[in-house]
Amino acid sequence: MKIKLDRTVCDGFGICAKHAPDHFPLDDWGYASLAGDPVIAPTDEAAVTRALFDCPVHAITRLPEQWHGAGHAGTAAPETAQE
Repeated sequence: MKIKLDRTVCDGFGICAKHAPDHFPLDDWGYASLAGDPVIAPTDEAAVTRALFDCPVHAITRLPEQWHGAGHAGTAAPETAQE
């Protein structure tokens, strides 16, 4: 499981930190940040999934397993016809 936290959407409810404090520590103003690697270990998936579902502003999203980001290795370039 791979996740993304959009800090610009976070409103500081802190629910994610309640469910998965090791992954979503709160800063001095009460807003969440993503600690460590966005790839979540299977042992932590239940808590992080609960944080994702309970976020009232949907600041946490689950990324597809094959996600590499725009322009990174693993994305295929369109083929062009050659004569």
